[in-house]
Amino acid sequence: MSTLNWPDYIVIAGYFGFVLAVGLISSRRSKGDSVSGYFLASRNMHWIPVGASLFASNIGSGHFIGLAGSGAASGIGIAAFELNAIFVLMLLGWLFVPVYMSSGVFTMPEYLRERFGGQRIRVYLSVLALILYVFTKISADLYAGALFIQEAIGKTSQEWLYLSVLILLAIAALFTVAGGLTAVIWTDFVQTILMIVGAFILMAKSLSKVGGYDALVTDFFYAAATNVSEQYKECAYPPWYSMNLFRPIGPGESDLPWTGMLTGMTISAVWYWCTDQVIVQRTLASRTMVYAKGGCVMAAALKFLPLWMLVFPGMAARILFPDEVACVEPQECESICGSEGGCTNIAYVKLVLELLPDGLRGMMLAVMMAALMSSLTSIFNSASTIFTMDIWIRVRSKAFKNKSLRDIEIEQLIVGRLFVLVLVVISVIWIPVIQGSSSSQLFVYIQSISSFLSPPICAVYLLAIFWKRTTEPGAFWGLMIGLIIGLIRFGLEFGYSIPPCGSLEEDPRPEIIKILVGNIHYLHFSLLLWVISLAVTISMSILTEPIPMKCLPRLTFQTRRSLEPRVSIREVRNENGKDILDEKRSVGQPSLASSIAKEHRLKKFLYRLCGYSESAVSAAKDQVQVVDDKTEAEKIQESVDFLTENPKQKMLVNSLAVTVMVIAAGFFGFYA
Repeated sequence: MSTLNWPDYIVIAGYFGFVLAVGLISSRRSKGDSVSGYFLASRNMHWIPVGASLFASNIGSGHFIGLAGSGAASGIGIAAFELNAIFVLMLLGWLFVPVYMSSGVFTMPEYLRERFGGQRIRVYLSVLALILYVFTKISADLYAGALFIQEAIGKTSQEWLYLSVLILLAIAALFTVAGGLTAVIWTDFVQTILMIVGAFILMAKSLSKVGGYDALVTDFFYAAATNVSEQYKECAYPPWYSMNLFRPIGPGESDLPWTGMLTGMTISAVWYWCTDQVIVQRTLASRTMVYAKGGCVMAAALKFLPLWMLVFPGMAARILFPDEVACVEPQECESICGSEGGCTNIAYVKLVLELLPDGLRGMMLAVMMAALMSSLTSIFNSASTIFTMDIWIRVRSKAFKNKSLRDIEIEQLIVGRLFVLVLVVISVIWIPVIQGSSSSQLFVYIQSISSFLSPPICAVYLLAIFWKRTTEPGAFWGLMIGLIIGLIRFGLEFGYSIPPCGSLEEDPRPEIIKILVGNIHYLHFSLLLWVISLAVTISMSILTEPIPMKCLPRLTFQTRRSLEPRVSIREVRNENGKDILDEKRSVGQPSLASSIAKEHRLKKFLYRLCGYSESAVSAAKDQVQVVDDKTEAEKIQESVDFLTENPKQKMLVNSLAVTVMVIAAGFFGFYA
């Protein structure tokens, strides 16, 4: 096995030193590089950076490990998630963005608050975001990063898994102190470009090594570990449908049934691409409606790349390293990668370590690890903000009334970081569950969790945008019932450890759970949960008082071009729009921002460790000083005018969208 050499270590140290230096410099820069400066300069982006940032926001280290690993395990089926996204991106550009833009909102929680009012849905989304952070982002990112480190240094024991996780957390803490990689917007973009370039080089090398595409397709079906005992013979080879996207639908007959691919997969994709804040914010930065659509078309075109860039190389890794990547005997697999269920997750790391030359190997590892660190630091900050601003402030609302604004903010900083620490501990404890999941495939694990928790959100957003009769109680109870059912399936799915393929151990699950979980694929469950959430939301909406029509202009697809003034649903219900912090700021209480510059260096260091720095203060001050002097009528007209498209540009972007979808349909047909 090839490990890192001294040129690789030099490149890794140099790259991490560079990004840390950039973080330190950026944290000392003026307001021009602040979050508010970037945010207020938005809605002026060209379609090229919009499309590129959509793709960059989606592709990360987890994709590289997950897609390649699933490709090594069962062929091209996992690419259906990427090809399916092509069609859903068109829904984003043509159906969802027009409503978001005309409504005048900047965030997804803000849209739901304008649409329904109240605080319950906001708190629900905050809790769900934290659950998803733990089980799909933090734990998966830590596991992916630990795999990189373990394989790079040739240590695969369980002790080294946790030691690798500690190394990752230490580096993430260092980035946070240095200002965070996310402080510089172009860093993520540059890292994505470098990852893609490295991936293309690796794709060319891996395909060349196996003898080209035709040899890959032929040899993959015979790629199996040597000296496999008779007990595990039937598990040693890839399934017969490895080169098919449309696979059998019977329980246990395939890993991705075609009915689930067309339904449940689309539901999760609508949630991710059309309602997730990180994704939608990219399109809301577009200069015009045509540019927003053009960005979606570009991102859709880029979604053809993962099949060639990641899935086919993963298949090649199984051919090139069958004894490691294609291992099936539990004891052997555990000695190779620490997982009894299989080692396909190491496919991409093996390619990087074995095929790339010195220096380039180090660069690829450094870039992917830095991107992973960037993801972790942004998740930590986001989780801290969500908990302190949406949950803790409500738990402590009575106590905060007797505290100064500065003391409240200090408490939020401490509580926010302690909460992140709790999330990290839970995530680390959860890593063995990811290792022992029935598929032992990281990408499948992430998609299954999404299928248990995202369908209610998809249902509520669809009804909010396309059915004016949807009410707040209907949306809330649709979300709650869906969450309860999803969490029950989540518990049943991961509450039992299923013996790996070929094992003589009995399945410990009771018969009823085998039927409910084993016979209902997670994609089919996604469809079922979506229908239940839809039914509950519609039923409760019909039984409750409708939202007045005067509160709906430019908040639904039907009213997106309305020029009528909109009365806020919060005003109709006499809801207080200010929280305790806003009230204290309005009476002129001094904040932490006003005193941080005068603090001792040690205190400044501690504030920065908690994610609060001079640049953040500058950004906050800038945000407060913004004054919008436009009249209500001018704002309405501007929102509606945004939807007006140049006829020639409209025809061009529509034609390109149809072309991309036809090509995607062609891929589905070719690999059916």
